[in-house]
This record gives sequence, structure tokens and C-alpha cells, in this order.
Amino acid sequence: MDFLMSLSDGKQFAIQLIIVLICLFYGARKGGIALGLLGGIGIFVLTFGFGVKPGKPAIDVIFTILCVVVASATLLSSGGLDVMLQIAERILRRNPKFLTILAPFVTWFLTILCGTGHVVYTMMPIIYDIAIKNNIRPERPMAGASVASQMGIICSPVSVAVVSLTAMLLAEGVPHMEGFDGYINLLQITIPSGALGVLCVGIYSWFRGKDLDKDEEFQERIKDPKFKEYVYGESKTLLGQKLPTIEWVAMFIFLGAIALVALLGIFKGLRPSFDDKPMSMVAVIQMFMLMAGSALVIFTKVKVSDIGNNAIFKSGMIAMVAVFGISWMADSMFAVHTPMLKATLGEVVQEHPWTYALMLLLISKFVNSQAAALAAFVPLALGIGVEPGIIVAFAAACYGYYILPTYPSDLATIQFDRSGTTHIGRFVINHSFIIPGLVGVFSSCVFGYLLALVAGYV
Repeated sequence: MDFLMSLSDGKQFAIQLIIVLICLFYGARKGGIALGLLGGIGIFVLTFGFGVKPGKPAIDVIFTILCVVVASATLLSSGGLDVMLQIAERILRRNPKFLTILAPFVTWFLTILCGTGHVVYTMMPIIYDIAIKNNIRPERPMAGASVASQMGIICSPVSVAVVSLTAMLLAEGVPHMEGFDGYINLLQITIPSGALGVLCVGIYSWFRGKDLDKDEEFQERIKDPKFKEYVYGESKTLLGQKLPTIEWVAMFIFLGAIALVALLGIFKGLRPSFDDKPMSMVAVIQMFMLMAGSALVIFTKVKVSDIGNNAIFKSGMIAMVAVFGISWMADSMFAVHTPMLKATLGEVVQEHPWTYALMLLLISKFVNSQAAALAAFVPLALGIGVEPGIIVAFAAACYGYYILPTYPSDLATIQFDRSGTTHIGRFVINHSFIIPGLVGVFSSCVFGYLLALVAGYV
């Protein structure tokens, strides 16, 4: 093992990357919980073979998934989800194709309100049920919605990414852009460019993949009665049914909790402060989702024993295991090589400033965080002469962790799609999120550049 540790950082990184990819390839082929289990092999090899200090799994993300999944599973058991689906189905029956456009905008807007993309877990079971009951290929709205939820981070006035980027652009010593005075000016670029990017994601998704009735592989699989029952659940429509009042109460309890989370996200002064800092939105989401589940148990006719047995709960628990193993392995590997990557990529950007967006995209993939990618790369980019206007124009490029299907929202989306159309391909890189991600980020960057040009920043 000393031989491995004696290799240069570049060689170690290449070998470790191959190991991580092997774990992803094999775990993806086995599917489901195997993705998380294979992370254990990866972290073992990195730690004992290369002496890499174990990183930190995405604990906040995992606990957020847990809280949201428990609340959503309780909503399902209470019947509140049936009310939402009945309302949505009534609208979508007129033109079900709207789901593929609407779903990404819904998750994008929720992220803007809350400052975090993890609210997407609440919507995925609903999007899936609407899609499958309207014979829409679930991959279309679900993959688009997962990507759009992350695109909303750089458009949110309450996100760490937006606040930190604004602070870096206004820091002492940074060239001043005429007319740029704060994050409102940044949002004037990121929100419209992000909305147009989400629209492009929806338009692309509308036409992707085969319709379910023309998908030979899917049709072959649903010949198995058990699989068909698993995919479709109850096949009867909710239209025309008079749902009990208590189920409407359940829906309003759940929506009320989401509204309160959004309100606290917009007005941080309403949150308790600790050490002169308002409580994080991660804690707010976790707290209010548990409260929503509690309220559903107290005020509605929920059979508690059913909560842990329904499809939402089971899919969510599988997603948690997958997120734990993969995030632990990835964080361990990339954290130790961050200085080398920053130095190498920084030299490239210094020679070719237009490559800033590409470098930021790659760093985002390495660190799996938009705020972390901006914090790591923007000061370096400013220091080597990249124009602040370019940084504003290409702000959307801080979202690049869709390149490999390792991010929690993507993994959870795969689990929530019981039809299997949202998937990780045989070669891992050919997964359901990469094209919507490329379409969304590329188009947002193009529109962002045009808007920055009009504003006089570039």
C-alpha cells in the first residue's frame, strides 16, 4: 500500500477515479440499494489502500430525505395525496402533456422559495403518480423536475450560493461593474435566464424516450402481474370520486407546512437566531416535515402501521442507503485532491478566460455543491483576471453534479420512478439526467450571457 501512497497526486487521482467509477458501474447494474452498498468498497480501498482520510457523507441531505419521505408517506396513508392527485388529474386530463413542462417549473420555484433543492423529494411521488396514471413516460417530467430543482439554487435570494457569490463580486479589490450593486442585480440575470433554461428542459423532455405503449422493454416487463401492480398501484381513476373531508384536511396540513417553510425561507428574520445567525433552512425543512407528519397522525385517520409499508417510504429508504454510500465515497476522494484540481484548472482559465464556465461546471461535479464550487473557484478566477461580468453571466454553470448520477435528488428520483424509465444506463454516464442537465445549464448560460450583455456587465 505504500507504493500507492508514493504515487503523484495526479496518478493517485486517476486510479481512485477508476475505482469510484467501477463501484458506480457495478452498483448501477445491480440497481437500487446496491449503489449505496458498493460505496463501502470504494471508501475501504481509498482509506486502507491510499491512506485517504474518510470524508463526510451527506448527512444533512440524508436526514432531509428521511424527514420529507416520512411526511410524504404519512400523507399517502392519510389519503391527502389522493386529493392532490384528483385536483392535478382534473387539470391534466384536458392536456396531460403539460405535466412535462409544469413539473420542472414547480420544483424550480419551490427551490427559489426555500433556498434548497431538497424540497424536490416532496414532489416526486406526486409527479410520478400523475404521469403513470396519464400514460406519460415518468422519465420525462421526473428527470426534468430533478434537474430544475437544482437549477433554482442560483436563482434563490435565500440560497448560500447566491449570497456568497454576491459577497465575492462586491469584495474589496474586485473590479466594479457599473450598475451592479448587490444580489438583486445578480438575480435579475439568474432568475430570467434560469426560467428560460427550465423551459428548454421541459421542451426537450416533452419529446424524449418512447411513449409507454411503444416501449417494448416496458411492455414486456408489465406482463408480470406483480410488476404491473407495483408500477401502477390502484388502476382506478380518482376523477368523479367524492373524497372524505378528512383527506382534504390532510392535504391542507401538508401544503400548510410547505407554505410555512417557504415563508421562513423568504423572511429569515422569522427564524430563531443562534450565534447571530438564523437557523438553517435544512433544519427548518426537517423540522416542519416531521411536524407535518405528526399533525397528520394527530388530526387525520392515519393507520400508523401502514406508513412504513407504502411505496413512498420504501423508495425513500432505498434512496437514503444509496446516498449514504455514494456521497461518503465521493467526498473522501475529491476532498483530498481539491488543491491539485484548483491549481490545474486555474492555469487553464488564466490562459483561456472563456473556459470559466466549463471549469466551474467540472468543479461543481467534484464537490457536489454549488456554493462550495463558487467558493473554491470564483476567488481564484477573479484573481487571475476573469471579468466579474463573465462570472455573473455564467452563474448557472455552478450546477454540474448531474454529470454523474450521484446526487441525492437524482438517486431519489430513480427510486420514486417505479416504472424504471428514469434510470442509470449501462455505462453510468448515459443516465436520465445528463441531457436535461446539459440542456438546462447550457441554455441558462447562453441567456445569462445575453442578459449580462444587455445590462452592460460584459
